[in-house]
Amino acid sequence: MPVTLSLSRLWGGLDARIDRIAIGVSGLCLAHCLATTIFLAIFSAAGGLLNPMIHEVGLTLAIIFGVVALGRGIISHGYMMPAVVGAFGLGVMAGALSLPHGDFETMWTLVGVALVALGHDLNRRATY
Repeated sequence: MPVTLSLSRLWGGLDARIDRIAIGVSGLCLAHCLATTIFLAIFSAAGGLLNPMIHEVGLTLAIIFGVVALGRGIISHGYMMPAVVGAFGLGVMAGALSLPHGDFETMWTLVGVALVALGHDLNRRATY
């Protein structure tokens, strides 16, 4: 029995850390989107200097964190709502990648990031 209990504590602590890291990464994404929008509005000629690959890499990392943390949350606490909210946010982020760069792309990315962060927060709260 003690081995099972310690594994449960390990996974519980790991789940909370992964969700906190994912929320932090969402915050960095939010800061990146806002800073890039402001930067490009001020220095519109510098638009070609930024590598658009950062968005694909960021979405890939968000999907990996989402699958690990939110999927593990379903297994540990049994609630699907955090994963549904997070998956919807990832879908909004993916859809925003298909939009041309501009105001609407930034707005939808920020909505997606906020939903993903909310999903991770709900997941973290359901674990306790």
